[in-house]
Amino acid sequence: MVIRKNYLDQLISWKDHDIIKVITGIRRCGKSTLLKQFQNYLKENGVMNDQIIFINFEDLQFESLMDYKNLYTYIVNKLLPDEKMYIFLDEVQKVPGFEKVVDSLYIKENIDVYITGSNAYMLSSDLATLLSGRYVEISMLPLSFKEVYKEKGGDKEEVFYQYLKYGGFPYLITMALNDEQLNMYLEGIYNTVIIKDIEERENRKNVDSNKRKISNVVLLKSIAKYLASTVGSVISVKKVTGYLVSSGRKVSASTVDDYMEALKEAFIFYPVERFDVSGKKNLKTLNKWYIVDLALRNFMLPKKKYDLGFSLENIVYFEWIRRGYRVSVGKTESSEIDFVGQKNDEIIYCQVTASMIDPTTFEREMDPLRSIKDNYKKIVLTLDKVTLGNYEGIEVMNAIDWLLD
Repeated sequence: MVIRKNYLDQLISWKDHDIIKVITGIRRCGKSTLLKQFQNYLKENGVMNDQIIFINFEDLQFESLMDYKNLYTYIVNKLLPDEKMYIFLDEVQKVPGFEKVVDSLYIKENIDVYITGSNAYMLSSDLATLLSGRYVEISMLPLSFKEVYKEKGGDKEEVFYQYLKYGGFPYLITMALNDEQLNMYLEGIYNTVIIKDIEERENRKNVDSNKRKISNVVLLKSIAKYLASTVGSVISVKKVTGYLVSSGRKVSASTVDDYMEALKEAFIFYPVERFDVSGKKNLKTLNKWYIVDLALRNFMLPKKKYDLGFSLENIVYFEWIRRGYRVSVGKTESSEIDFVGQKNDEIIYCQVTASMIDPTTFEREMDPLRSIKDNYKKIVLTLDKVTLGNYEGIEVMNAIDWLLD
């Protein structure tokens, strides 16, 4: 079992605070395991078994609790008088009306509530309305390269190139799987997310607004495949629609927008807004989209030869997210900067490229950073080891070492 220290520390820091902890992330990224690790921490620090109520709604033994009234009654009957109780509801979005249960538990004394979900829609529904200002979201991702390397050890470059192919889903790291088994496992995740999780999202929307939008799974997969093939490129709804129409599909821009939103809410793709460097403001059009784990991209596009630079860019984006930065794509008057990371009063400008050895590439990556006149940190991350160093305040760093820092 890989200890997810970063997320575990976050849960520990929020323990016993009068706020609901909501853990979100793509299926199989380790949410259930994280809850078990946190429960072990509680037990090691004096919490008794009877003080912990853990319900996994993927387990058939809890099927009768899919009715929110039954769920509430079940939990209330297990509460111990004058004892602190820790309630864990795993994949709670499966329960229609679950937010009423969570809200009722929240107002009781001596109860600390933790819930997980595999679709962001649950936070844009009644839960957010009922619990506005009373919950904190912990967004969980698959394993980082640093976590994988800590688990595997050995030659860091060899492990990195394995990470490019196999990604960071925890099960794939702990098990020795051949390529056929790997693809079978990824197919299970992909189909579950595309069909099951998004269908649950639509069922909730059907209840909430009496309108169902996502019904064509083939179209949904086509859009997902196109987004996977354009990782690191500027994308718009209009561009995706144009591609589909040119491929012979009759589809409207509004439908494509709905389907892209569904893929975002299922935590498969993460859109990144552009940031006007001179005006210091976000631009709402022409986002880039990154895929949550490169193993899924390799599964969706098995015969495609990938651009190493875009794959590296994808990994770097999620590393900035893990480090707590708000990330944008930088836009200057005449060029683009791969990432602008912002945290508190700090800003970091970051370029990503597989190699800087070619003089043309070197200048292409450095010029946008040179054009920025403020004094915030500027770095370039690359896989080559020849161009490393500091160039008039712009630091060129080895990407693998940066990921392990």
